Amino acid sequence: MKPILYIIIPCYNEESVLPITSGLFLDQIHTLISKEKIDEQSRILFIDDGSKDTTWNIIMELAKKDEHYIGIRQSRNRGHQNAVLAGLMEAKDHCDITISIDCDGQDDISAMEAMVDAYLDGCEVVYGVRSKRDTDTFFKKFTAQSFYKFLNAMGAEVVYNHADYRLLSSRVLQELADFKEVNLFLRGMVPLVGFKSTSVYYERHERMAGESHYPLRKMVSLAFDGITSLSIKPLRLIMGLGILVSFLSFLGAIWAVISQLTGHAITGWASTTCIICFIGGIQLVCLGVIGEYIGKIYMEVKARPRYIISERTKKE
Repeated sequence: MKPILYIIIPCYNEESVLPITSGLFLDQIHTLISKEKIDEQSRILFIDDGSKDTTWNIIMELAKKDEHYIGIRQSRNRGHQNAVLAGLMEAKDHCDITISIDCDGQDDISAMEAMVDAYLDGCEVVYGVRSKRDTDTFFKKFTAQSFYKFLNAMGAEVVYNHADYRLLSSRVLQELADFKEVNLFLRGMVPLVGFKSTSVYYERHERMAGESHYPLRKMVSLAFDGITSLSIKPLRLIMGLGILVSFLSFLGAIWAVISQLTGHAITGWASTTCIICFIGGIQLVCLGVIGEYIGKIYMEVKARPRYIISERTKKE
């Protein structure tokens, strides 16, 4: 029996690129159907993440032209990760597999066939992984590679050079639905689900139109969210740092007492000021990290909805 595929595509202010890439996604669906690898009931699901331009109007027009296009619209902008999750949860009861991909055309759409082949061979999760970064600037390459290495160093399990281009089976989606956290980092959550997985390697292209919605500021924020949502290693590092500073302070206290008893004490404010500033800085950093975790707990306890769908092109 051929699987039903839903291509999950989050969109935010993509009026310039959506008319271009939507046709490419439809061509890929038709190609896979003609090769009898997926069912005719397969769909392309757009998720409008509260766009301020004409993105939703474009999605509705596409849905009128071809039944393979469907769409949902969030009540407001909630971020890329929430938009992807909304699409996955919308599709999980209607399909056998999903492939999530951005709509900017940078990820190689033809890699979907290899993902479907891997699923047909028994894999429940297939990660799309960039094979190289030759088209990136030195700064972009350095920051991106540092992003993945830093996440892994901090205890957040992620696949190197993998973003959100992946295939998930309905079995994985059903299990992922049981993950109730509000602070989402899907790159780290999917490996936690488990099941048999593999990777498909592809080359990433330049964006076909429009501007990137993921500058360095958002990348840093995403990395910090990933670490604090998936790992308590920073708290353990703080504890280790506290022990080290306490030990050094203890040695300093012994040295001060010995210096006073032997008459070698030196009067001065520089050393005292340096110590106070050092300890004060360490305390502020530690309180900041702890505060971030407390803030995450605060958001989780309130259990606000992770997405709210306000419109659908049609009901499946």
